[in-house]
Amino acid sequence: MLSRLGRLRTQTSKLRSLTTNGSAKNLSFFSRYGYASVAPAPAESPPQKDFPSKSPINLDKMFWSKPCSLALPKDSPLRVDEPNYEGIRRFILKLLMFYSKQSMSIRGANVIYKRIISQVDKPAIYDAFNLEKTFKITYSLLVLHMWLVLRRLKEDGKEGVDLGQYVYEIYNHDVELRVSKAGVNLLLAKWMKELERIFYGNVVAYDSALLPEAKPNDLQIKLWRNVFSDDGTTTPEATDLKAAQAMARYVRREVASLSLTDKESIFSGNFSFTPLENKPL
Repeated sequence: MLSRLGRLRTQTSKLRSLTTNGSAKNLSFFSRYGYASVAPAPAESPPQKDFPSKSPINLDKMFWSKPCSLALPKDSPLRVDEPNYEGIRRFILKLLMFYSKQSMSIRGANVIYKRIISQVDKPAIYDAFNLEKTFKITYSLLVLHMWLVLRRLKEDGKEGVDLGQYVYEIYNHDVELRVSKAGVNLLLAKWMKELERIFYGNVVAYDSALLPEAKPNDLQIKLWRNVFSDDGTTTPEATDLKAAQAMARYVRREVASLSLTDKESIFSGNFSFTPLENKPL
């Protein structure tokens, strides 16, 4: 009994530490967020000024540029193409269901999720929007890019929705690993349920911000609350509002660019989000 209480005390202290330091800083925001609650925009926004972006690129020039397909070119080293086996090897793989629709969808979903992770885990996105790399912010960016992909997959009907389910299952497994690495083991199931609630709340919020009847700054406000704010209730600083405004332009451009990306590139994962750094694809 004493040893069990000791383990419980240790796990509880880990959970407390996640809210104040370490890679999972601000994890406590989970318990304060509603499913899709939307705090009203401030009646009068503070004066806008340039936020100190560390990005080596011109954000305004990039985000206001014309959307274009995000498909990777045929000669891109980032492409992941289906192996073209022949002869007896291909015959055996067919018997093993390697080329079944389900197997190919799972492989495609893995590549798609790698594209999401590549954008979210790179320092460039944190530098571009002047973000601190904490568990809360990383998770918020992960949800945002998951939403972008799932929204695009829905455009291809049931086939896209089915593929999106595979991507979501991979995402869930990855999030569980990330939470475990952050030191949460004893109450893992509870945290995962809370993360799921936040995921769907953010997805609903972003969808509503793109509706024709939405206010022009709805997406900016919801991005500020989900990504930049610790609790979603405090008055945003001018620098955060400016950064959220730039991120809103980035999101709208990615939505349009993903729609211009062909189905084959999307389903195979052979696309790349707009790079936020001066590096060739």
